[in-house]
Amino acid sequence: MQILQAGARRTGLPGATFDLVHARLLLVNINRPAEVVTEMARLAKPGGWVAALEADILGLCFPPDPAVDRVTELLMTSYQHDGADPQFGRRLPHLFRLAGLADIGVEARTDVYPAGHPQRTVLADLLRAMRPKIAARGLATEPELDALDAAARRHLANPDTLAVPVAYFLAWARKPRPEPQL
Repeated sequence: MQILQAGARRTGLPGATFDLVHARLLLVNINRPAEVVTEMARLAKPGGWVAALEADILGLCFPPDPAVDRVTELLMTSYQHDGADPQFGRRLPHLFRLAGLADIGVEARTDVYPAGHPQRTVLADLLRAMRPKIAARGLATEPELDALDAAARRHLANPDTLAVPVAYFLAWARKPRPEPQL
């Protein structure tokens, strides 16, 4: 095994090298993800596969809650400030097609998490992780972030609350083989 450090947009690896090129929860977090998908397609051998699992922030909650809604809004805005798309997962098949891939398949999955499950508060957890950036950008004050975190977690702890924070999209595609020359 060899560990290589390189930029995902231009790895410097020879093209048509791998049977499978895969990304997981990367493209949703970066700007210009189409460039990475293009590099993934370049790295795949003809007949090889490109696959990605990416998130799509939903922030669905019932009964609705202003704190959960504001947490979702702040996350969406912060992602967009970074040039990232918080609802990227749904774009995967389109970007695979643009990269010249074929036989595209996609599955979408979303879970309803019960009270106490760690994924139930994933958006509040992301807000905590992105808190310094959000405050520095003036999107919310420290006191507002404290209040939102507490209120959202309190609402999500209620077993009668239905929470669907994220959908996950798994997409795969094959790199076409070149047409035989006559």
